[in-house]
Amino acid sequence: MDYSSVLTFINGNYQKGFELLSSTQTYVQLAMLIIIYSVAFAIAYKVRHSIAILCNEPDEQAHPIRKFAFRIGGVLFPLIAIFLLQISRKTVENFEYSPWVIQVALSLAILLFFNSIIRAFVTHYYAASLFRWVGLPILFLHLIGSLPVIIRALEEISIKVGNVDISAYGVVRVLVFGGFLFWLGRVSRSFGKAVIKRQESLDIPTKEVFSKLFEVTLFCIIILLLLNVMGINLTTLAVFGGAVGVGIGLGLQSIASNFISGIIILLDRSLTVGDFVELGDGQKGFVREFRMRYAVIETYDGKDILVPNEKFISDLLVNWTHKDPKQRYRVDFSVPYATDVRSMVEIIKIAVSKHPQVISGEEVPFEERPDCEIDSFGDSGINMFVEFWMLGVDDGKNRVGGDLMLTILETLKEHGIDIPFPQREVRILNPEQQG
Repeated sequence: MDYSSVLTFINGNYQKGFELLSSTQTYVQLAMLIIIYSVAFAIAYKVRHSIAILCNEPDEQAHPIRKFAFRIGGVLFPLIAIFLLQISRKTVENFEYSPWVIQVALSLAILLFFNSIIRAFVTHYYAASLFRWVGLPILFLHLIGSLPVIIRALEEISIKVGNVDISAYGVVRVLVFGGFLFWLGRVSRSFGKAVIKRQESLDIPTKEVFSKLFEVTLFCIIILLLLNVMGINLTTLAVFGGAVGVGIGLGLQSIASNFISGIIILLDRSLTVGDFVELGDGQKGFVREFRMRYAVIETYDGKDILVPNEKFISDLLVNWTHKDPKQRYRVDFSVPYATDVRSMVEIIKIAVSKHPQVISGEEVPFEERPDCEIDSFGDSGINMFVEFWMLGVDDGKNRVGGDLMLTILETLKEHGIDIPFPQREVRILNPEQQG
């Protein structure tokens, strides 16, 4: 292209631009834009302030659907503007005018809508940055019609490995859509599980079952969509899967067993979140969470034990709080042989009953009230014990046993009863021979 042709091209576009700016249609469309954006803003403002769930910002403890509805209120204005601009564009085209002003405004409205969605729904900093710096340029190129040209250029950049042709476009497509799908899957999983757990009509085991099924279903959908993006034929994959399925099954049978065991545990309700369990090896703790392969057991010293789900079915398991949160415990102590045991027993019962976490009172069944009995006759004194019932487990914040031992010690001292020390009686036979 020589200098004269460049000047001709510039002059032609200059004349065309001057004609567009001088045209009455341009100013009519600009007036339409002002009206459209004013109407869109008024409608969005009216809708948001008429519906409380869209206007009032929820707190952290609010229902997930309420939070989602509030965020939708932030994208109403660009959404309504896009709808009105589409109607206006079709109307202008029917009058055989060139709707270039409205088309530019529509493209800007779509970009604004996409950015509003990122600001309202993408809370993760790096994900939001990725959408803004990668997603917005891709959308802009699509709106101006340049994206197909770039796609064809990327498709030409390729390498061949055996019978597989790997193009730059294929790699970029997998990275972009794969990242988006995994982000969408993670957000959908968190949102779905939060909604399920807020259903008050369902008990805890049912919530866990639905959460697990939702997670597995979502995972399968994401994998299928990702395979489709990668261009893998699912029919061929099914045939291949049948051929290697047996080998993979043998290699992953432990994982499959743990997964199925987790489903069985949740369905038969033998174990739920919040139960206090004791494993066969003596480990104790609260069940905090069920995963696809294992359950998280939190001990009182702050450790998390990851227990394979299969172990709950195949090994011995003591569930302390399976049906009844009430537990019975005992505290041992000793008194001298000279003690008035009958009076002392009643005194100890009264002292133990005053503890706020010990179950006591006339309305409590006799067998669940605090009881003090003789355990055995020791070398130095009478071995006694106190049995009591309480709600929960005697550990951590419910450390009742230690409190009762202190209460028993103070009560005995208050009534002049000492804890006997080990005593030995030495007799000297034939003392006259010791001289």
